[in-house]
Amino acid sequence: MDLTYTEEEREFRARLREWLAKSLPELPPRPSPDDWPGRRAYDLGWQRRLYDAGYAGLHWPADAGGRGATPTQHLIFLEETERAGAPYVGANFVGLLHAGPTIAAEGTAEQRARWLPPVLRGEEVWCQGFSEPGAGSDLAALRTRAVRDGDDYVVTGSKIWTSHAEVADWCELLVRTDPDAPKHRGISWLAMPMDVPGVTVRPLRTLAGSAEFAEMFLDEVRVPVSHRVGAENDGWRVTMVTLSFERGTAFVGEVVACRRTLDELARRARENGSWDDPVLRRRLGRLAAEFAALWRLTQWNVSEAEASGGVPGTGGSVFKLRYSHARQELYDAAADVLGADGLVLDEEWVLDRLSSLSYTIAAGTSQIQRNIVAERILGLPKGR
Repeated sequence: MDLTYTEEEREFRARLREWLAKSLPELPPRPSPDDWPGRRAYDLGWQRRLYDAGYAGLHWPADAGGRGATPTQHLIFLEETERAGAPYVGANFVGLLHAGPTIAAEGTAEQRARWLPPVLRGEEVWCQGFSEPGAGSDLAALRTRAVRDGDDYVVTGSKIWTSHAEVADWCELLVRTDPDAPKHRGISWLAMPMDVPGVTVRPLRTLAGSAEFAEMFLDEVRVPVSHRVGAENDGWRVTMVTLSFERGTAFVGEVVACRRTLDELARRARENGSWDDPVLRRRLGRLAAEFAALWRLTQWNVSEAEASGGVPGTGGSVFKLRYSHARQELYDAAADVLGADGLVLDEEWVLDRLSSLSYTIAAGTSQIQRNIVAERILGLPKGR
């Protein structure tokens, strides 16, 4: 890809900076981390501002409600919003980064018209119902059943680590529609409304004290067959599209955030004298190079996705594997720089460090990413 900017792209950046400078001071105070209704309202309010200004779904295809922007414009948007400290997708990251792009790529015209505009306008929140107590890394081992009954599926089972289920309107749900088929071939991808009878949500509290995950129990929940995305029993292929977005482009804003965090960490080190340690300076320098390389890989992945119809390729697994570990290394370094201040649980640094521990598990474990890289990129034989 061409890493230089055109005059049009420089003008786009300037307009975006001007809009951010005007809009961010107008935002209300951020709600408490434990106030999920408040966080939902705050995040959707920001999404509505983006929509009204023409920045919502910037890189989505025009026929999916987006602006059909170039990969470079998309990356400029991510750079500038992160550097300005603008809110991220927040409570609706599943809708904007996973379910929405999947429906845009795989949904019918009717499904796209029903579900995508409310996501872009900041009206509806989605959650992810993939993992189960016995189906995490081996996601295809899922056991939640969906039995066809006329125009509905009747769904029974349970999910765990269901992101933002406590405030969601819809769930991207994986179910087994053919229990006799090989495990990868009997799965379907459904869009399930969260307000129907039979859905029970129980929040899960994380090590950091937050509750953005939940376990979800489904007791004969009726989901219309028209809510199935893709063909029946073709859900594993559709799931691979979802996971490609999750691993390939969903973390791009966080790379910019980590680079900003690294700059702040270097500033703190200069202030408290730890910068005098040459070992620490080399450590931070290596991390700076690491995140610069990850940003270039991000640019490549976004460009590859654009060239292949919007779906990221296997480069997303390379990115996810290295980013997960680099993020943990960043916050390990932060603990050394901050010293005793790094032990105060209310400090954002500490909460981010605790959160970083999950990144080698979330969105596909590092072991799974290594298998993908080995088999699909390096061409190595599958393990037995």
